[in-house]
Amino acid sequence: MAQARRKPAGGGVNVQVGDPDAPTAPLPHVVPGERPITDLKPSNVVRLFGSDDFFRLWMGQVVSSLGDWIGFVAIVAIATRVGGASSGAASVGLVMSARLIPGFFLAPMAGVLIDRWDRRRVMVACDLARAVVLAALPFVDTLWGLVIASLLLEVATLLWSPAKEASVPNLVPVGHLTTANSLSLAAAYGTFPIASLLFAFLAKVAEWLSHYSALDMLRINQESVALYVDVATFVCSALLISTLTLPGRRHRPDEKKARLRIDTSTFRELGEGWRFMFVNPVVRAVMVSLGTGLIGGGMVVPLGDVFSRHVLGGGSAGFGLLLSSLGFGVAAGVLLLSAMQRRLPKERVFTFSVFGCGATLLAGASMSSVPAACVCVAGMGICAGSVYVLGFTILHESVADELRGRIFSALYTLVRFCLLLSFAVGPLLADRLGALSNTVFDGDLSLGSTRVALPGVRLALWLAGVIIVAAGMLAVWSLRSGSRQEEAVGA
Repeated sequence: MAQARRKPAGGGVNVQVGDPDAPTAPLPHVVPGERPITDLKPSNVVRLFGSDDFFRLWMGQVVSSLGDWIGFVAIVAIATRVGGASSGAASVGLVMSARLIPGFFLAPMAGVLIDRWDRRRVMVACDLARAVVLAALPFVDTLWGLVIASLLLEVATLLWSPAKEASVPNLVPVGHLTTANSLSLAAAYGTFPIASLLFAFLAKVAEWLSHYSALDMLRINQESVALYVDVATFVCSALLISTLTLPGRRHRPDEKKARLRIDTSTFRELGEGWRFMFVNPVVRAVMVSLGTGLIGGGMVVPLGDVFSRHVLGGGSAGFGLLLSSLGFGVAAGVLLLSAMQRRLPKERVFTFSVFGCGATLLAGASMSSVPAACVCVAGMGICAGSVYVLGFTILHESVADELRGRIFSALYTLVRFCLLLSFAVGPLLADRLGALSNTVFDGDLSLGSTRVALPGVRLALWLAGVIIVAAGMLAVWSLRSGSRQEEAVGA
C-alpha cells in the first residue's frame, strides 16, 4: 500500500512520513505588531474549497462542464440534422461512439503520459485544443467530419480528466478531499440542468444575431452559437488553470529521457499501474465496487422509463420524477458527506453505501406506485453519491502522486466500459427475463393472497440490485484480505 501522507493546511507539496528528502516547514514570518501568518484566519474560500488554487481549478471545471454539456446537446442536434430524417438516430449513435470507444484503447496510455508530463500544462493544452475543435464545428457539414471532431474532443478529455483528478491531492489538505470531491461531482453533473436551459435560451440569441449580415460568415444558428459559447468556456477554463501552482514532481533519471516518446519503458510504466490496482487491496476494492456496481446501476437508465410506464403506470412524467428523486438523493448524500467527513470511517461507509445502493434498488423495483418508488430511488441516490465521492477520496489518499494519472485513467476506462455494458445488456436482459417469466410463472407469482407481477423489467432491475450487493461483498472481501496481509507483515 502507498505510504501514508500528511499535507500542510494550505495544500502544496506532498510530504511522506519518514521521507528524508521531505522539505522542512519554514518558520512563520513575524512582523512586529502583527500576528504570525499561521494565526491568520483562513478566508471563506479556503475554508470551503481547501485552497485558493483548488477554487480556481473548480471554477475552471464548472465553466468547462457547463460549456461541455451545451456543446454535447449542440453536437447531437448537428448530427441529427446532418443525418437527415431517415438516418438521424444512426448518425447520433455513430458520433457518440466516436466519443466513447477510443477511451478503451487510449486511456491507459494517456495515464502514463499524464504521470510524465506537467499536469497543469496538460490541462491548459487540452482546454485550448477542445476550444479550437469546437470553433471549427459550425463549418462541418459531413457526418465523418463530426466523427473526427468528436474523436479529437475525446482524446483531449481523456488527458484532461485524469490530470485534474491526479492534481487534486496536491491542492487541498488530506482532510478536505471529501469536500473537494463533492464539489467536483457538483461541477461535473450539477451544471447539466443549467446547460439545458441555456441551450434553449441561445435559440433566441441566435435569432437576434441572425439579423446582422456581417455575422453571416459565422453561420449563425442555435447550434453554432452554443458551440461558440462552449469555446469561450474552455478558453476561460484554460486561463484559470494556467494560474495554478502545482508542486514539481521528482522523476526517475531514465524517465526524463522518455517523457516524449513511447517505448518499452512506457509499457513497463503501464504495467506498474495495473499491477498496483490488483495488488493494493484498497484500490482493488474501490475499482471492483465502482465497476461491478455500475454494471447493475447503469441498467436503471435504459430500463427506468419502461419500468415507469409498464409497472408503475406513471408514464414519462413518472420517469421524470424518478430521475428527479435520484438527483436530489445524490445531492443530499454529497452534502451529508461534506458535513460529516471528519467523523466518518471512509472505507467502512464506502462499503455500506455500496450495499445501500443494491438494497434500495431492490426495494424500488419491488414497488408498484410512483411515490413509493421515488422514496427508494432517492435513497439509492444518497448511497450512490456517497460511493462516488468516497471512492475518489479513498483513491486520492491511497495512491502516490507518481501513479495517480495511470490509476484514474484506468478508473475512467472502467466506468465507460461498465456503463456501456449495462446500457447494452439491460434491455436485452429485460426482454429475455420477461419471456422466461411468461413461460414459467405466466407473468406473475402468488404469495399467499398476494399476486406479484413479474415483468421482465422488474426482474432485470432485481438482478441489477443483486449485482450491486455482490459488488459490496467483493469490496469487503478485498479490504479484509488487505487487513490480513498487513497483520501478517506486522507480525
